[in-house]
Amino acid sequence: MKIEQSYYLGYISKIIGHKGELAFKLDVDSPSDYQGLDAVLIQMMPKDNSLIPFFISSAQIQSANILRVKMEGVDDASEAKKLVGKSIFLPLERLPKLSGNQFYFHEIIGYDVEDEVKGMIGKVDRVLEYPQSNLLSVLVNEREVLIPILDATILGLDREKEIIKVKAPEGLIDLYLNS
Repeated sequence: MKIEQSYYLGYISKIIGHKGELAFKLDVDSPSDYQGLDAVLIQMMPKDNSLIPFFISSAQIQSANILRVKMEGVDDASEAKKLVGKSIFLPLERLPKLSGNQFYFHEIIGYDVEDEVKGMIGKVDRVLEYPQSNLLSVLVNEREVLIPILDATILGLDREKEIIKVKAPEGLIDLYLNS
């Protein structure tokens, strides 16, 4: 499987004990959703987009975002050590379904953007992730408009019609289009 068909779950942070158990550091909102994992995809080479499946014999939450995992075929510390630091993924279809105004960034690419004041303004081209705030990159007449992804700016999501409704800060869209 390729990375494009999957989502980042976290990485293997360390070995636990001498029998090949591993600690998965999960980059998710609800780690308990992943306690019953039966398999993961691991990126063995950093620059390679292919992922290798590994089957899990047991997985349990150890602490906040740490999942203690025993994988089939990894039976001692030396085998486990080869996996430490590797990124772990799951197929996109394994993502928990979201409802309401919650969305995954990859899901809204191509959605029409409807502003509360301006009406339909364009399509989501991509989502930019920054520590301070994530931004919708919306193409409006071949120009990029960046709209912050905040509770105050995202008014609604219509998955059926593929429309995201926003309330851009006053003057923001004009600032981009009139410059």
